[in-house]
Amino acid sequence: MIGTMTHEAPDRFPAAPVHIETRFFPVSDALRPYASIIYRTDITAPPGVRVDDYLHPEWANMRFIEGDLPVAAIGGGAPVTTPRFIVTGPTSKASYFASGSMRAWGIGILPAGWAKYVAIPAEDLADRFCDGAVHPVFTSFAPLANRLPGLSDKAAARAIDDHFVARLAHAPRDDPAILAAHRALMDDDLASVAALADMLGLSERSVERLSRRAFGFPPKLMLRRQRFLRSLARFMLEPEMAWIDALDYHYYDQAQFTRDFQRFMGMSPRAYAARPKPILGAAAHARAIAAGAAVQGLHKPFQG
Repeated sequence: MIGTMTHEAPDRFPAAPVHIETRFFPVSDALRPYASIIYRTDITAPPGVRVDDYLHPEWANMRFIEGDLPVAAIGGGAPVTTPRFIVTGPTSKASYFASGSMRAWGIGILPAGWAKYVAIPAEDLADRFCDGAVHPVFTSFAPLANRLPGLSDKAAARAIDDHFVARLAHAPRDDPAILAAHRALMDDDLASVAALADMLGLSERSVERLSRRAFGFPPKLMLRRQRFLRSLARFMLEPEMAWIDALDYHYYDQAQFTRDFQRFMGMSPRAYAARPKPILGAAAHARAIAAGAAVQGLHKPFQG
């Protein structure tokens, strides 16, 4: 299934509206344990105009950009111009980005995919991005940046998928503990690191090492992030609802949620609700249709 969402922003740019379109393309069966979905975002804006948004915490991504290069920052840092092949590690903080006219192709990398394709621990690139054409761990994916321009949507999505599938032949074996941990994190009832360790049959120390290596963060922070994302995803799909109605049941009260919101998004729930969401607001619905989850951090792992 392919999900598509378009968005016009005439209220902010009345003289020349900004047009935004995001499309999602499912990965092949061979990639389903390792990647969430392939996507394309097009922004058409008048010269000198940028559209901006905040990306919620998520798993890793690789993106290939044509046209104007965006500026971006993770966790409140100073925005800098991104490379054309940008690799972002797993995040626990919101990512700000602003862009003029551009096309970005991307693929979401799940924790099992990080272990499969990336020869460094996920925590080494957590809450950071890098130039994939320069970083030695990612240069084998850099040829995609030159292959994608000019291709049809179908051909570009296939080129990305084929490139990642071809890399599987020389990748290390799967670690079943990573997939088991990812499945456990998707359990809405999971509330503690001790419970996670029990589900995996591992010591809490072993879970800590596994979490940092494949997921990028300590397990306690991962559980807190997932609780927050479950609440945020409900709001993204129904932005008219009150925050109190969107809260995950593990929250004691709205004050606890507000503290988490400030930690993960760098602003209050009220401030986030009030600001325009020209890219992510529309894309959440299309992603939910195409991939089953409004945000990548809630993408359920392969069940084969």
